[in-house]
Amino acid sequence: MSTRHADPAEVTAWVSDAILAPSMHNAQPWHFRYVTASGLLYLRLDMTRSMPRTDADNRGMHVGCGAALFNLRVAAAHAGWSTRIRPLPDPADPGLLARVHFAATTASDNVTDLYTAIARRRSSREPFAEEPVPPALLGALRDAAQAEGAGLSVLGAWHVEAVLDVVEEAEQDEHLSLEERAEIAKWTGTGPGETDGIPTSAFGPRRHGGRAPVRDFAFGRPTPDRRSAVFEHSPCLAVLGTPQDRPQDWLLAGQALERVLLRATAGGLSTSLNSQALEHAGLRWLLRDPRSGSDASFPQMLLRLGYGPSVPATPRRDVDDVLEVDAGRR
Repeated sequence: MSTRHADPAEVTAWVSDAILAPSMHNAQPWHFRYVTASGLLYLRLDMTRSMPRTDADNRGMHVGCGAALFNLRVAAAHAGWSTRIRPLPDPADPGLLARVHFAATTASDNVTDLYTAIARRRSSREPFAEEPVPPALLGALRDAAQAEGAGLSVLGAWHVEAVLDVVEEAEQDEHLSLEERAEIAKWTGTGPGETDGIPTSAFGPRRHGGRAPVRDFAFGRPTPDRRSAVFEHSPCLAVLGTPQDRPQDWLLAGQALERVLLRATAGGLSTSLNSQALEHAGLRWLLRDPRSGSDASFPQMLLRLGYGPSVPATPRRDVDDVLEVDAGRR
């Protein structure tokens, strides 16, 4: 008896949701290929979107692709399909990140309730209120990370201060490196009609008070009508980590990150990501919470959580640019 494969139109819809995931500087480093004859979807790195200076080992690219992979899982589950994922299926082909098999199922999936959050999730560079995040919601975010095999450490006051110092040092290092600034500038300050990168409209206000770690992508470039604002003095910060630090762990980190972000969005939180210190090998390890367990030994992302205003979505490439449908076999 033959097994029904997902229709290309269904897979296209799921990939359309997948690519709403966050990625480093919104570079969108993913490419999908669906083989209709086998019903398998392949996820690859798009190396034309690499950042050799600030992401030399492609860790950030893996994290972004992992986030897209989690969105894919949620979208398929919402449509009544289960996913079986084999990460890094070919040791001879490191750019091939995952092979995904879909199966129609009537069983409920515990991620389907996150589906509506996919389109609502944003990376915000706006100030958040000083209102604390309820402990129960923070606990739910920790559970979300653990469900993917990762750990989420919500930082205490003393560690927040230490991490803010680390981020400030990363900012200074970045300011002194013309090569880093040029690479980042390539992906930021994009204008209307661009389908990738961070547009000037998403820079958020200049900070003239507060200590929230919000990256300023302006680099002194003129940004007409950009306002200034006071950010949080006591930001709620969390560090997502993984038990190990191999490419498969980076992919896992991306799935855990997106699960946390969608759970936060569903809970009414605004979220912001900061990878600045993580882009510097000498600073990355200083983000680790010494109280965290073995599931968070290797820091993968710094998150800022809170209650902020709604912000518009950043642009995305058309699904036809990132998905290839092939009737043959791999």
